[in-house]
Amino acid sequence: MTKNKKEVNIETRKGSTMDEWPEPIVRVQSLAESNLSSLPDRYIKPASQRPTTIEEAPAATNIPIIDLEGLFLEDGSPDEAIMAQISEACREWGFFQVLNHGVRPELMDAARENWREFFHLPVNEKETHRNSPKTYEGYGSRLGVEKGAILDWSDYYFLHLLPPHLKDFNKWPSFPPTISTSIILHCAHNYNLCVCHDKMQILSNSAYKSVEHRVIVNSEKERVSLAFFYNPKSDIPIQPLQELVSTHNPPLYPPMTFDQYRLFIRTQGPQGKSHVESHVSPR
Repeated sequence: MTKNKKEVNIETRKGSTMDEWPEPIVRVQSLAESNLSSLPDRYIKPASQRPTTIEEAPAATNIPIIDLEGLFLEDGSPDEAIMAQISEACREWGFFQVLNHGVRPELMDAARENWREFFHLPVNEKETHRNSPKTYEGYGSRLGVEKGAILDWSDYYFLHLLPPHLKDFNKWPSFPPTISTSIILHCAHNYNLCVCHDKMQILSNSAYKSVEHRVIVNSEKERVSLAFFYNPKSDIPIQPLQELVSTHNPPLYPPMTFDQYRLFIRTQGPQGKSHVESHVSPR
């Protein structure tokens, strides 16, 4: 698919489907608590998209763990050994865990428990913060506006943190009282998980690998993940960095703005690696 054809496709979707969700929203939490005897069809992924369980993972599958203590030297420059570990993890894995990241475990635990409290509120209270496809900010249960799409088995709460002018304070819940001032972090046993997304793969000209952040649900207890997403301004071009391309290593991806890229997610929803792969330049 050529770049021009992609742009036409984006504009068509943008003009016709971004104002509202295509179907009535059903909260996954409500479904899970209703003692369903079987999973509704719209939540059943095709066999090719289902995660597989590794019964005996070899030692080679140990996730990289990087200690960030001492990342910056006294003169403010980064420690080359730690930077090399990060680079290797991004090239070989696309994600890594970090220790000594500077955020207190008590703060991470408090943030996680505040969000658990929110999701345990009555449905009618949570619905006052429901979101729309335009910004996703607020309480939601689907990504993408394609009618009849297969959905993820999850609810979420999305908030803009920075820059301040993007915040919609009507979407920031006031209960629990501390929730609007909590720092939102992904927390798992005091490790923070850093995941390379498509933007990093494009900027690095595919040297760093984007990975799918997949989670297998627990049939016995709820799971809550909290995450930061760092994105550029909507009009900033995303393309391979000039210092990483040459005649022998040409750019794999054409330039696009972040807004153009984001629109794929907001129309089609999660599509695994197909988003970034669809942007590869034709040869």
